[in-house]
Amino acid sequence: MAEFKLHPSILSADFSQLDRQIHEAETCGADGIHIDVMDGHFVPSITFGTPIIKAVKSLSRLPLDIHMMTTHPENQFSEFVAAGADSITVHYEACPTLIHTLVELGKFDVRKCVALNPRTPVEKIFDILHIVDRILIMSVEPGAGGQKFIPESLMKIQTLSKEIESQGLSIPIQVDGGINSDTTLEAVRSGASILVAGSAVFNDNFSVCDGISNLRNSLL
Repeated sequence: MAEFKLHPSILSADFSQLDRQIHEAETCGADGIHIDVMDGHFVPSITFGTPIIKAVKSLSRLPLDIHMMTTHPENQFSEFVAAGADSITVHYEACPTLIHTLVELGKFDVRKCVALNPRTPVEKIFDILHIVDRILIMSVEPGAGGQKFIPESLMKIQTLSKEIESQGLSIPIQVDGGINSDTTLEAVRSGASILVAGSAVFNDNFSVCDGISNLRNSLL
């Protein structure tokens, strides 16, 4: 049976219940916590920064997966690592000289990750695969939760998976956007091994544990 790691995104969490929801996610089998950092420039929304990263770090032993939807992400590397980041993802589209950004990120003891927007061909990052620890395929437009999964993302995952194998590498593919019990199986079958889920985990209609269970059971 195919397996995947699950990183619930606190973008959909109830912040009045954040302590309880993160504890429930950890108890019920989450593999990491995904924190979206948006700057109001690269994407329209403004979200979390260093105080939230510190707060979540104090609430959980799970790895913190920081997704930087920001321009000039290198300006925050040091403070995010100090706050507790375990992995940092930068966007291909936000880094005019991606290689230089990755070199800067490589100065810190975190996993180096690169995200691609839906309209960006995966071929754009084939030449840097050997220096990253993970690739994130956005299966919705970045900047807002609750969007529907873009079906064309599956072909991108498959193409990327084949290229990683052809280069003799072992790089996890993460998928973020529209992940729910209807899309999980296809994403994993296409080559994804880490899934980010927001409203499919943090939702007023069911518990966090039920959300995680629904995603896991969708592979059965």
